[in-house]
Amino acid sequence: MRQFSACIEWLFARDGDAFADRVRLAHEAGLDAIEFWRWTNKDVDAIAAAVAETGIAVSGLVAEPMIALTNPANKEAWLDGLRKSVAVAQRLGAQVLIAQAGDDQPEFSRADQRAALVGALSAGADILQGSGVRLGLEPLNTKIDHVGYYLSSTAEGLDIVDEVGRAEIGIVYDLYHSAVMGEDTREVVGDRIDRIVHLHVADHPGRNDPGTGDIDLAERLDWLFAHGYRGRVGLEYRPATSDAAAARAVVKSLGGAERAKLP
Repeated sequence: MRQFSACIEWLFARDGDAFADRVRLAHEAGLDAIEFWRWTNKDVDAIAAAVAETGIAVSGLVAEPMIALTNPANKEAWLDGLRKSVAVAQRLGAQVLIAQAGDDQPEFSRADQRAALVGALSAGADILQGSGVRLGLEPLNTKIDHVGYYLSSTAEGLDIVDEVGRAEIGIVYDLYHSAVMGEDTREVVGDRIDRIVHLHVADHPGRNDPGTGDIDLAERLDWLFAHGYRGRVGLEYRPATSDAAAARAVVKSLGGAERAKLP
């Protein structure tokens, strides 16, 4: 059965609730796991308590600080933050940290920025080694949500991962960002599915609930799972409603032949 992870930055967000309450709501809705973005602006103790109380898994969070790895001057600060992020991930049982490449740095060539990115990730792999946590570099679309971001190509992201050449480093493949950039999943991923550490989904236009737009998300997921992907699918979309039934409907719609057994 496919496992889905609710991004509780957007899902199960209700006015007046503490952030950790979203963990409980996701569990009550029947989700397998939760994920979120930054940890430095949250009560990690409260999140850890909610995770322990419910038994829900934490699939991932962002490696902080969120600074441009395309700028070589940021390397040491990012590595120091990565050590702390790994400790938080281990405390919560998360197996994935998500890394942002950062914006394009006009004072450096693309080649120099790529070298800085590869250097930071390679050094990061040494920190991650033996931790049980993998780092996923995430390509983002530059047409709508992240104008000026350095890494918009999934194929280039995979090339960077191959250049680093460490098992600790892979990519987060976001089907929404990929589709916005006009990519075909089969073409850009090819035989490199093992480099994908986590998936994200949202529909387009709107970045809303799967099924509200034009992306063939179920078909793309079917292909990824048929060709070896075995990780979780992160539901990182802006929900039309925080209703638990709506989240369960999305999970079932994306389950393919292995329809999720939810209430």
